[in-house]
Amino acid sequence: QVQVVESGGGLVQAGGSLRLSCVASGPILRINDMGWYRQAPGKQRELVATISNGGSTNYADPVKGRFTISRDNAKNTVYLQMNSLKSEDTAVYYCHAAVIVLLTTFELWGQGTLVTVSS
Repeated sequence: QVQVVESGGGLVQAGGSLRLSCVASGPILRINDMGWYRQAPGKQRELVATISNGGSTNYADPVKGRFTISRDNAKNTVYLQMNSLKSEDTAVYYCHAAVIVLLTTFELWGQGTLVTVSS
């Protein structure tokens, strides 16, 4: 009933930009933290950026200064603006949301959207 769906992935040249979107839907009472994670082939899933309900952000070192996370609480949506993309940014990007439904918090993951940076 509650899910998150990513979009915006694609193929981009090194130095280019992409904007990812993630929308949470369903009988949501409140969304706390939302974030983006990524997983490259043969590697573990890693944190990219998170943002709290109040807008406090946290970034992984490799993306600091290049990526910007933001959210629109009215739309239950989180964005990831990715600039100055590098080949090492190539990965499947997953949206995560801590969603409160009634008295329960659900840790939800999207299906992922593939970002490929050509070099």
